[in-house]
Amino acid sequence: METESEPYIRLTTLRQLHQVVADLNTARSLADTLQAVADGVIAGLGFELSAVNLVRPDGDLVVAAVGGSAGAEALMAGRVGSRSSWERRLSMGERWGDLRFIPYSEGWVLDDDDVPQWHTPGPAPRFPDEWHPMDRLFAPLYAAGASGGELIGVLSVDKPRNGRHPGAWGREALQMYAFHAAVAIGNARLRGNMQRALLRLEREQQALRASEESFRQAFEYAPSGMAIAEMGGDQHGRLLRANDALCRLLGRPASAMRRFSFSDLVHPEDIGTLLRTSAEGGRAELRLARRDGSYVWVSLRNSVVADAADGPRFLLTHVEDIEERKRHELQLAHRASHDSLTGLPNSAELRARLAARLCATPPRPGGGYEDGGAADGGVAGAGGVYVDAAGHLHGFDEFECFGTPPPVETAPFDGHVHTVPPNEDSDIDDGHKGLAVLFCDLDGFKSINDRFGHHAGDAVLIEVARRLTNGVREGDTVARLGGDEFVVLADGLGRADAADLAVRLRNAITPPIRVDGRAVRVGASFGIGWAGCGMSAEEVLHSADQRMYIEKRSRSKERRRAG
Repeated sequence: METESEPYIRLTTLRQLHQVVADLNTARSLADTLQAVADGVIAGLGFELSAVNLVRPDGDLVVAAVGGSAGAEALMAGRVGSRSSWERRLSMGERWGDLRFIPYSEGWVLDDDDVPQWHTPGPAPRFPDEWHPMDRLFAPLYAAGASGGELIGVLSVDKPRNGRHPGAWGREALQMYAFHAAVAIGNARLRGNMQRALLRLEREQQALRASEESFRQAFEYAPSGMAIAEMGGDQHGRLLRANDALCRLLGRPASAMRRFSFSDLVHPEDIGTLLRTSAEGGRAELRLARRDGSYVWVSLRNSVVADAADGPRFLLTHVEDIEERKRHELQLAHRASHDSLTGLPNSAELRARLAARLCATPPRPGGGYEDGGAADGGVAGAGGVYVDAAGHLHGFDEFECFGTPPPVETAPFDGHVHTVPPNEDSDIDDGHKGLAVLFCDLDGFKSINDRFGHHAGDAVLIEVARRLTNGVREGDTVARLGGDEFVVLADGLGRADAADLAVRLRNAITPPIRVDGRAVRVGASFGIGWAGCGMSAEEVLHSADQRMYIEKRSRSKERRRAG
């Protein structure tokens, strides 16, 4: 009877297999196809559990679908097994064609690896082909359908309904099913890629159809300025179009804007920056002219729009108002370089201004400045130049000649005019004008701080700063070095001029200062130093500081006492 029914059983299994394979090709997505593969094992091949392990881009395998048990699905779905662990499994056990069967007697070594599994212990088999709960059966899935293709996944099956190892027909059916499952998964991936490509193409076409309108609206209604300018030809740089925000920013109607180029509107000092930006299609910060004649700081960001055949055609320029940011930056820069109490330049700014007037070239022993490359080829005089050892031309503010000046075209002129101190070795003032450095230290300031507090001391410092500023010329520098020390830089003074200035400033400081209804007084000691090339800023300040202390000790206590 069993022999007579075997063809019928095989025919039934073949019909079921045909049906589940047909179902694989009706799934609408990759996820549906993977689930159909897992469910097809249950419906058509006589197993109670199945799992589809799909190869990820990084090579590891993820459990993408589970069939036959909700508990197994909750335990395994989405978990990942490493590629090395899977390769170990596929190299073990018995080979049933493309299938891999690992009996429980060998599979115990896999219990602790990282491959997700649902196997549970059980009693030893009662007969040779009885299925043990720890038996494992895998059907590799290859991209080309056959074992020679790329591995795209592994189909795991368990718990045959008849409780036996699959026979030749069952193995052939599982192997055939794995072949069709791999083809179905490949087709699902291909359909997914095609659908995404078609969707992307449709979106691109829609974007292309809507691009002109989108650009027009984005251009016209942008909150910041935008402009389109010609590039190349006789009308290079001419504005073709300006949006409303740019017209409002510059106070000019759109019709008038078309008569200009950005070079007509840019501040003269920023024209070089504009030309570099236009050529490179980059960004820059510069000033543009408003209709009322004022200038506004803007950030220009250019995009060179090119035609494939004719090259660059026009510039799309984004114009952002940065006036407020620039103002804030200037405020921050001022705070960094000025004393917060008095508003005077601070120590760092003083040293920077002083260093800008100095260079490392030392003076000649007899006057003028050394020239390592042309010992007798220098000129000192108004508008005179000399060549230093590095080959750069320098100017002099000293009226003395040392030979024939070198040709100007032999070296670049760096614009530096040497600062030359007067000759202090002689008691006679030769009338030479130099950069005087007056170091001022207040006398009696500490007693005011001690008696009336720091608030009173701060008020005194503010008033002294005001009086010093009012006592110098425009262009001179009054800086607070720190504490009760101030420094004055005054250019173009002779020795007598500097001494007179120190007396005037001391006399301006000594009158009483009203603080909280009371009158307080401070005195001042001045040391006069001279800046000269070949000296550092620190050396200049140190020299003036030392002379201030000499002057302080030489004056009587009564004359420098403050009340």
